[in-house]
Order: sequence, then C-alpha cells, then structure tokens
Amino acid sequence: MNLHALKLFHTVAQEGSVTRAAELLRISQPAVTMQIRNLEKEIGMQLLLPKGRGVMLTEAGQFVAEQASRLFALESEIDRSLIDLKSGVTGKLRIAATYLPANFLLPHWIASFKQDRQGVQVLLQTANAQETMLRLSRYEADLAIIGGGIETAPGILRSLLFEDPMWFVAPKGHALANKRELTLAEVMREPFIMREEGSRTREMLLALCKSANIDPPRAAVQWNGMNEAVRAVKAGVGLLFASASEVREDVQRGDVALVHVSGNHAVNPIAIYYREGEKLSQQAQAFLAIASHHHVHP
Repeated sequence: MNLHALKLFHTVAQEGSVTRAAELLRISQPAVTMQIRNLEKEIGMQLLLPKGRGVMLTEAGQFVAEQASRLFALESEIDRSLIDLKSGVTGKLRIAATYLPANFLLPHWIASFKQDRQGVQVLLQTANAQETMLRLSRYEADLAIIGGGIETAPGILRSLLFEDPMWFVAPKGHALANKRELTLAEVMREPFIMREEGSRTREMLLALCKSANIDPPRAAVQWNGMNEAVRAVKAGVGLLFASASEVREDVQRGDVALVHVSGNHAVNPIAIYYREGEKLSQQAQAFLAIASHHHVHP
C-alpha cells in the first residue's frame, strides 16, 4: 500500500474535505484527488463519496481511515520515543558491578540518575570482577563498575572514580578501638574475621603483613560476604579489614569502631570501565557524569 497516498487519505478523512486537506498539506487539490483515486484502484474499493462541499467515507473508507489513524498515531509515538531515547530520558542502562559498588555506591548514584530520567530502565547485575568484565566485553552491559585493582581486558577502557581507604574495624568497646598510633604488628595479634580465599580484601591484608615482615593475623573465622562479616564484628567475633565504603555507616552509627593503624595507606580503587572506540549512549554518558562527580570522604 502506498503510504504517501494513505497519509493524504487520512488527512482528507479527518478534515472531511479534499480542499481543506490540500490546504493543510500545502499541495494542490487535483494532486490529492489523484493520489486517493490511485489508492482506491490499488485496494480495489471506493473510499470516498461526494457530500455537499465535502466528502463522506464509504464502509471501506471508514475501515481504512480507522486503521490509518492507528498507523500514523504509532508513527508519531515512534518519533517521540526516538527523540526521548536520543536525549537519554528513556531506554535502558545496563550496569555490571562488583559487590562493593553494587551495594554501597550504586543505590545512591542510581537514585540521582533517575531523578530526571524516570523513563530509563536501569538493569544492575552483580558478580565478581572477572565475570563483571566479561559481561562488559560480551555486550551484556553498557558500563562496568569494579572495586579493587584489576587489569583491563583488550578493548576496554578504565576510568578511576576514587580510591577508597582501607579501614580496620573492631567491635564497639574493644580495647584497641579509637586508640592512636597503633602498629600493624599490635593489631595483627588480634583475632580477625578473614574474607574467603581469592578475596581482594584478603589479598591486600596479607600483602600488608608481608611488606611489614610480620605474621598474618589469626583467623577467628572465615566469612564469605561483607554484610555477614560486619555482623560478625558487631557480635564481637574479631576485627575486620574492609573498604571504608563498606563500613562507613556502621562506624558513624557507632555499631563498630575504627582501629587506627599507623602508616596504613592502603586504598581500594573504584573504577568504571567501558568499551573502547564506541560512543556511549546518552544514558551511559549521564550516569558516567554522576559517578565521576561523586566524592567519598574518609
């Protein structure tokens, strides 16, 4: 079906007059009439009948007019949706993230992002660093946000957001809580809640001990998952080495206490990753701007 002719017929049906439709479309009346006659020949049915100075629709004309209204309403909706999509206020944003940013950073960033973009659907996937990077490489995510040092994969760019301080925390009321100038050796004599094998936090703690040439702490218990480990600290099981973002709210509430270790400058880099050589969507660009301007205060 000739969509141009259908558009002309649609306008005539709405106006009830070939003359008014021609004026509205800014084309000649004979041109409109010829296009509609061609459309009638194409479908094999008469669509219009003369009525006074205007026209009326035949039964076939009424059906075609109804369907044309649906079609061109959909066309307008597609145009509006594409404009919104291009401006970044609709569509989808897929984020892959490791545990720390997914649980302690992204909720606030997503809330800020959604303030002016309620129409954008944000899909968040949480996994370890390797799986998160893999999802980005496989085009299963638009952005990846990873806590901890990790080498970029080929074709992936890295942008450092900030370096999160690493803190030692203890149960409130602990003998070492809030004391100044403690040495690492003193703190390592205490029982620790150790993270699981392969954990970046565990590796950083063991590296600190190795660089200071002291024995690693005694593991009171090994715990998978930071929320569970923090609960163990609150229960008095032992000390914990954690990224500040993971325990900051607990410290501020007084549920756990800081243990100040002299010379502890360990940090946990939080970085955002995206594919090289590709233009980010408006949604991804907007989110990247929010994440990049976020500041964490130790």
